[in-house]
Amino acid sequence: MKLINSYTLEIKKSKFIAFYYEVNSVLEVQTILDNLKKEHKKARHLPYAYKIGPQVKKSDDKEPSGTAGMPILNIIDRNNLNNVLIVVVRYFGGIKLGAGGLLRAYSNAIKEVIKC
Repeated sequence: MKLINSYTLEIKKSKFIAFYYEVNSVLEVQTILDNLKKEHKKARHLPYAYKIGPQVKKSDDKEPSGTAGMPILNIIDRNNLNNVLIVVVRYFGGIKLGAGGLLRAYSNAIKEVIKC
């Protein structure tokens, strides 16, 4: 597992920290997620998606359905990425963004983090 890039985006006091990892196994994915959860204990959400060969998984991590995990996976697919995990750590800033706002925020953070 190797951290390729990270990117931070702030929208209406909410902070979105995107992490782009190169991974080779689901065990590596779980280790990274566990470490991020420990490191960012006050974060509200840690949605992610990964693709390792034929293995694909996404999670909205309690964000409204389809606003986080699916956009991450879509961008992974559109960019033909493989052996990759993208996680976005979200700190809630007190202002609700709505489904459209969340979708845009996650998508923008992900697009920026893969520009390496």
